[in-house]
Amino acid sequence: MTDLAIIGGSGFTRLQELEITRRQVIHTPYGEPSAPITHGIFKNREIAFLPRHGTAHTIPPHKVNYRANIWALKHIGARQILAIAAVGGIGSEMAPGVIAIPDQIIDYTYGRDHTYFEHDLSQVTHIDFTYPYSEKIRQQLMMAAKTTNIPVVANGVYGATQGPRLETAMEINRMERDGCTLVGMTGMPETALARELGLDYACCAVVANWAAGKGDGPISMKEIEEHIGRGMEQIIALIEALVESLEK
Repeated sequence: MTDLAIIGGSGFTRLQELEITRRQVIHTPYGEPSAPITHGIFKNREIAFLPRHGTAHTIPPHKVNYRANIWALKHIGARQILAIAAVGGIGSEMAPGVIAIPDQIIDYTYGRDHTYFEHDLSQVTHIDFTYPYSEKIRQQLMMAAKTTNIPVVANGVYGATQGPRLETAMEINRMERDGCTLVGMTGMPETALARELGLDYACCAVVANWAAGKGDGPISMKEIEEHIGRGMEQIIALIEALVESLEK
């Protein structure tokens, strides 16, 4: 049974080391997920993989069907989700190439379908979102980093923006005043939806660039791609160590 699912972000549309056993098309009450779910064996453990932006990376952040994605993973039996994301660095410790495991999130998105609790309710439903990420998975990721000697920043505040454009320098200044140390476009409502369905969810973020106004000159897409490429190699090593620890 698949109880661990990995959501791939920009630069991580497939898990090359995965021994694929099947691909599963899921139809959900909330529409179609970003792609068929890929099932396979990774380090002797069955896992599922779903590319957030689609197999060919064609779905922009504000058009991802987050509700369908999370519902589909719950439907196949996943209980734990590791979400991979490429982000911008705001805090001084979040330089390009750094891997961070955020522990908080601030939502700046708008107009996205952000909850399952809105129709045919027997009562109004609220979730506790004080600590949005699964501490259990966060600790497992940090142990995996220690095992592989991969340096990580063990906390961070993920500011989720609407996209697909990058932010202005003043928007980043505001986010920094709010306490954000990272900026990305896919953290919400994905994180909250996982909590609504009772799934353990954590994010592993690769800092692809300095956020607007934090680096020298304009943001270069070439630079972003280079940092994502190097960072994803370390992400794969972390996933390997994480899966091996879960198997033990």
